[in-house]
Amino acid sequence: MASVPEEMENEKVRSVSVDLNNDSSLMIDIPDALCERDKVKFTVHTKTTLGTFQKPESSVPRQHEDFIWLHDTLVETEEYAGLIIPPAPPKPDFESPREKMHKLGEGEASMTKEEYAKMKQELEAEYLAVFKKTVQVHEVFLQRLSSHPVFSKDRNFQIFLEYEQDLSVRRKNAKEMFGGFLKNMVKTADEVIISGIREVDDFFDQEKTFLLDYFSKIKDSTAKAERMTQSHKNVADDYILISTSLNSLSAGENTVLKGHLVKLAELFEKLKKVEARVASDQELKLTELLRYYMRDIQAAKDLLYRRARALANYENSNKALDKARLKSKDVKQAEEQQQLCCRKFEMLSESAKKELTTFKARRVVAFRKNLIEMAELEIKHAKSNMSLLQNCIELLKTN
Repeated sequence: MASVPEEMENEKVRSVSVDLNNDSSLMIDIPDALCERDKVKFTVHTKTTLGTFQKPESSVPRQHEDFIWLHDTLVETEEYAGLIIPPAPPKPDFESPREKMHKLGEGEASMTKEEYAKMKQELEAEYLAVFKKTVQVHEVFLQRLSSHPVFSKDRNFQIFLEYEQDLSVRRKNAKEMFGGFLKNMVKTADEVIISGIREVDDFFDQEKTFLLDYFSKIKDSTAKAERMTQSHKNVADDYILISTSLNSLSAGENTVLKGHLVKLAELFEKLKKVEARVASDQELKLTELLRYYMRDIQAAKDLLYRRARALANYENSNKALDKARLKSKDVKQAEEQQQLCCRKFEMLSESAKKELTTFKARRVVAFRKNLIEMAELEIKHAKSNMSLLQNCIELLKTN
């Protein structure tokens, strides 16, 4: 599938809001995106009143690798160690709908025009759902940054939003990916080592317990939401089978029953579209939000790890200072190192406390907003189902 179906280009994607952002000085959205084979080109639109930007409004093309580059620069910036780095958006995955579309093309000769058109429409709807989800997670990443008092002023973020040419960000090669894998292994081992260090602040001890428990609950809820969405998709598939069967039965009838069967077949075909929309909205409004918070909780846990690492460094510097004083050797150097580690730990702790408090408030607002919107959509779809059933009953009564 070389490009996005026309209806995808015309439909404004509603993204999940995950922040407490009442500041309109930097507003970002992705109004358009184009899928070309193995990559997606996003149009990033920015409106700002900040004097540091060259223009009050701009639009630039960006690819997924550009988003990953921006995330990595934030993670690697030492000044941001005390902040929750917004999780990077997952890589776009259009493999499944693309394979189905390819198989449909191969089987076109064995289908009637009506069957082919119907199958093509269904696959485009599936592709649209994946596409909207992809745009949403990339948009949310940028909105998290724009709403943050520190990240919104980051120089690389401004370059990402303003630089009109290709950022020329290349994908990581095998060596770099292996290096990242080893780095994660070292981090995991380090977490085990520093986990034995006694926590000096009850706030962070409680936060660690809360995040571990919260992650477990969100993970379980995500799995259940995925099963619920899949159930709606299965119902939609069943409706199509029922519609096809009713059409087949009507072909052998020449009585009044034929008209009834045709109308029922049309009903189930329409019900299928409503059910597919229910699944799509649940995916966007609930399942994706849960998946996002699994990644965001991990980002918060990474912050706790960086603080624990700073605490370990501070305690080690205290030991080094005691040892230097005992030997009366390099005492000044050890004192300077100890003071540096102390300042870093205190600054990181102060920043982390604010970030974790904001995290709790942000998630409450996000879940409340999305659950209300999902409930409104569920009511809308239920009314559509009822209207379709009532209209069908009326039509059957008149014949």
